[in-house]
Amino acid sequence: MSTAESNQSIAVKTIPAEKQKNYLVVDDGDLERILDRYGYGQEMRDIIRSENLLPTGVLSRLQAAYPQHAGFLETRPFLFNDKEHYTGLSGFREVCAVLRDNGIELTDIAERELFVEVYRFLATRHSLNSINWDNYQQDSVFQLIFPQPGMINEETTNAYLSADTAAARTQVAVDYMEKTNPHDGNQQLNKPWFVNDEGEVEFLDGSQHKYPQCQLIFDKTTQNCFSFCTYCFRHAQVRGDEDMFIQKDIQQIHDYLRRHTEVTDLLITGGDGGYMPASRLRQYVMPLITDPDLLHVKNVRLATRALTFLPEMILSDKYDDMLALFDILRDNGIQLAWMAHFSTPRELLNPSTIAAIRRLQNHGVVIRSQSPIMNHISLFEDDSGRVDIEKSARNWIDLAEILGMLSIGFHSMYCARPTGEHHYYTAPLAAVEQIFNRIYRSLSSINRPSRHISMTISAGKLAILGTSIINGEKCFALRFTEARNMQWMDRVFHAKYDEQENKVDFLTPFDTEKYFFEDELAQIEQDLAAALQRQLA
Repeated sequence: MSTAESNQSIAVKTIPAEKQKNYLVVDDGDLERILDRYGYGQEMRDIIRSENLLPTGVLSRLQAAYPQHAGFLETRPFLFNDKEHYTGLSGFREVCAVLRDNGIELTDIAERELFVEVYRFLATRHSLNSINWDNYQQDSVFQLIFPQPGMINEETTNAYLSADTAAARTQVAVDYMEKTNPHDGNQQLNKPWFVNDEGEVEFLDGSQHKYPQCQLIFDKTTQNCFSFCTYCFRHAQVRGDEDMFIQKDIQQIHDYLRRHTEVTDLLITGGDGGYMPASRLRQYVMPLITDPDLLHVKNVRLATRALTFLPEMILSDKYDDMLALFDILRDNGIQLAWMAHFSTPRELLNPSTIAAIRRLQNHGVVIRSQSPIMNHISLFEDDSGRVDIEKSARNWIDLAEILGMLSIGFHSMYCARPTGEHHYYTAPLAAVEQIFNRIYRSLSSINRPSRHISMTISAGKLAILGTSIINGEKCFALRFTEARNMQWMDRVFHAKYDEQENKVDFLTPFDTEKYFFEDELAQIEQDLAAALQRQLA
């Protein structure tokens, strides 16, 4: 066996007979070997030990219950040990070189580079080492961060491959960017505005306020990510498009909030909300504590994938200022909700992520997971190319049980949004609905997702509740879980059953010419567009 093959081989420790009598399959010696394998420095080891972040009982129970997902007892050396991040086209080529040196030759490099030029590439050492390189083609994390052949349409791909120069190839990518629909669901219409004390209209260029209770903040410090998801729903932000949302003035946010007492939640997103430094977050949240006119804001949400892509960030003394700020929020009755995006068990079952989760929870952080159900990542096809209902559901059932074991709330699942390379990740709604039903009925009530699977459209978040039979005809039962007019949420309505459609707003109304909300939605969008146009003029 070559050195490369040896490095790829996953060696799982055999459990001694005396240990097979119970689930305690990870002991203190194993923990030391785990810490060594992950290359933790003394500072991180001291934090893990002093704060009891990796109890062997937790690791043992997870390893024994989910050996097919857990990586605690793997001994294969990691392939990526030097740089923390690999960025852009040059970073992608560096990653390919490391793989090549270890006997792994990716195919279709030029086609993958087209995707990188259109959407960018960024991967952390942690995310790269999370991939099972013995079977990387079917690995969910590989699909999550590596561009794949067939993502971008054949015409654009051929134009890129046949270009004579690097500049010509880049121009093909730039031209294609215009077609990637970066602001699906009319997001530009969600920009809030208010009349300031001088009687002037102020627009918040880095905010969205589509639903009464929740205001989104795209802060200037959160415009990057720890790794880029290939299905990114916000590629306009990480790509730096001209019309990206970016909030520079924090005072403007507080002025808006004082005029909008219906807002209970600030959702800091991006990019990745986890990029915001403690000093910047403090400027947002301390007035919520000290100003009685902001008493209505009860929750601060951080939308971040740091636990999947760079959990080691949380296991450092450098994160102490952020943890101290979380303590202040907890002690003043403000919930800090860490909105993670776990799609597969593999993302969770490594020591760095487990330790980071427990450290956050020790400081009052409430971790919730909301995730898209994406083909090739958290939804799978069988050999015939059809959705594998059982395998896909099993992924989510295992994930939900692991979330419960780690005291993480399973907030929601949602369908692929029609942005980027939607065709690659989407699946028929009928199949997704079958998968969700299996998940929901297989879990105890406390581990189920908090809402039915939904899809974001301009009107709001539209959930598929299930199927109905009306006058002998099968149909989808639909209901809003969020809406531009929140009264729309009170009504269940129906759409014709369709075996192939993958966009909920393309479903046909069951017994009417159009949906009950369509006329009002058109008027709302018209008014918002007119207001935005006045601001731009």
